[in-house]
Amino acid sequence: MNVDATLPSQPVERMINLLDPDKNLIFDMTVDQAIQKVGTGQADQVRQIDGQFALVHRNGRIVRMARSIGRPMRYFLAKQANGPVLIVAERIDEIRGQLEKEGLLDQFHPSYTRMVPAHYVTEISLVGCPDPNPIYTRFLQSNRDTLPANIEEIGKQYVGALTQEIQRFIQAIPANDPIGVLFSGGIDSGVVLLSTYHVLRTLGQSPSRLKAFTLSVDRSGTDFAQASDFLKQVDLDMLLEVLDVPADDLDFREAVTVIEDYKPLDVQSAVMGLAACKKIRSLYPDWKYLLDGDGGDENLRDYPIEENSELTIRSVLNNPFFYQEGWGVDKIKHSLTYSGGQSRGHVRTFAPADHCGFVGFSPFATPNVVAVAEGIPFIELTQWDHGKLYDLKGQVAAAGIKAITAMNMPIFPKTRFQRGAVEAQKFAKIFPPNELAYRNAFAEHFEVAAR
Repeated sequence: MNVDATLPSQPVERMINLLDPDKNLIFDMTVDQAIQKVGTGQADQVRQIDGQFALVHRNGRIVRMARSIGRPMRYFLAKQANGPVLIVAERIDEIRGQLEKEGLLDQFHPSYTRMVPAHYVTEISLVGCPDPNPIYTRFLQSNRDTLPANIEEIGKQYVGALTQEIQRFIQAIPANDPIGVLFSGGIDSGVVLLSTYHVLRTLGQSPSRLKAFTLSVDRSGTDFAQASDFLKQVDLDMLLEVLDVPADDLDFREAVTVIEDYKPLDVQSAVMGLAACKKIRSLYPDWKYLLDGDGGDENLRDYPIEENSELTIRSVLNNPFFYQEGWGVDKIKHSLTYSGGQSRGHVRTFAPADHCGFVGFSPFATPNVVAVAEGIPFIELTQWDHGKLYDLKGQVAAAGIKAITAMNMPIFPKTRFQRGAVEAQKFAKIFPPNELAYRNAFAEHFEVAAR
């Protein structure tokens, strides 16, 4: 029998980890300790990790990965004659660049990359061809309806959990560094701003560290007036800084390349986030830390159901973690390339901040806060009524802020970030009306044909 001496007798498995460990915001242990907990593959161990994280652990041929909503993580399994190569990275273009270095670019297509779904340990076995499917182990469990049907108590626990995460964040960063909040005057950014202000005062630190950054495109949109009114009502108007950006600077194609996605609402949000972050960077070259309210809508299920023909109020209220994770990893509609829900969509917030050199943090998207939200008895409180569901977030937020900070928080009607920062006529000129234009921009970026 002839044996090819150029091939090893045993396959050689490699893992290339391109994740930057310094981008993790872990509050209760070191990054190395958190990685070891992921390595156990045990849900209760991984659930102990508090913060915003994307972690990978390898033990021989077994690779385990876990992430919170707030930080993306992707992987790609490439083939070589002497064994598989697993590339773990934050971005699709990082994977493509590594494949090019390895001489394996011909294997690349963006749809072949995989996103690690939030709230699961994803286990990969490096055993060569054919590749087994990943094994998913949920580490954030759904404990539904554990809170009483009492708005004051729900608000106290929900905003209390969020305030605790903000406090841990502030205690983990340099004491003199300024903190910005991307602020529209809406409910979620309002809760984050007032909670951050409260934490700074509780810790005996100066609130002068804090700024509320509000985007206004050509001094238009409703957010500017709303943010100003909000802050005057709570006597914090000294925190406001308006970021005036010309409409000509907004380019949805650039946002597509930054978030590496084509979903219109996410791209539109990313366009505004990118404009805000660029403006802050130009004004404050050394600024580092930004907070935002992304995740508040998902936690309180506050999206207009009528705008999506696939949804009913029963699907929204009956499915655990519905807006955070989509239909679930075991469902046909779950995307292997993009995950689902905010697990996919949060890149709209993370990537623009990261692209501009900021450390972004969304306390609503941490497992501890998501877990409290999952305990809200939505059905009992709303009785399947759309209007009651849409009013719920404001009621919970106002009650929680009152209980935790003693402040009376103003509540304004819901407006999406991309809509509130620019007037309607200019919005129509900036953004194409259908998804095809966004998909084409995505395909052009990766120079691939649709498959």
